[in-house]
Amino acid sequence: MAEFNRFLKFDIRAGTIINVQKFPEALKPAFKLEIDFGLLGNKKSSAQITELYDKDTLLGKQVLAVVN
Repeated sequence: MAEFNRFLKFDIRAGTIINVQKFPEALKPAFKLEIDFGLLGNKKSSAQITELYDKDTLLGKQVLAVVN
């Protein structure tokens, strides 16, 4: 667990999912996500949430992410 001072250094931002694709190359089922973080631009990530969400329901959802 991170000490509180280390936690304060994390840059946690809210972003909006703007693109979702299947990720067949992943070892575990996952989605490729493109997330709009406003002034930081668009960032790419992946998420192993295929059992919890459909591709279409993720579009437009807001997520929190550590961006540094």
